[in-house]
Amino acid sequence: MTPENFHLSSFLPYRLAVLSERVSRRLSVEYGRTHGLVVAEWRVLVHLLRCGAVSVRDIHNCVNLEKPRVSRAVSRLEAEGLVQKTQGEADGRLVAISLTDAGRRALTDIIPAATRIERHLMDAVSPDELDTFFRVMERIHAVLDEDPEARPRTAMDMRPAPDTATTA
Repeated sequence: MTPENFHLSSFLPYRLAVLSERVSRRLSVEYGRTHGLVVAEWRVLVHLLRCGAVSVRDIHNCVNLEKPRVSRAVSRLEAEGLVQKTQGEADGRLVAISLTDAGRRALTDIIPAATRIERHLMDAVSPDELDTFFRVMERIHAVLDEDPEARPRTAMDMRPAPDTATTA
């Protein structure tokens, strides 16, 4: 392919990025409106819900965000009372971040709306198409898993997804 024949709008990585960003932005309208959160904050909260008390590094490795974004999100969430930091027991230099009761209540409010949006998107395709879509995504992951230059998946990325797994 020559540069003259290249069209960004048909380039698979670009199309995936655009779709992912659109879905994330749509979800962020919901949790932004109800709780003033942005994408990074939502991802941190949901990760903490699933994993319990973890470090910023653990969050960074699992939610597909750069470490500075995770740190800013954690700081803002702490200021809002949605997460708390505690010193690590084994190593006082390490800090564990965990949800507060207010953080859990916020997620209790947000997750039903997020799953309704997910359901709306998933209802646009048949169950067979959705199954094919997920299999294709897994094949693309497998290609990247074999590429030494690609960022490896985390254990969280490789867990089988439940029927509805909202992580945007």
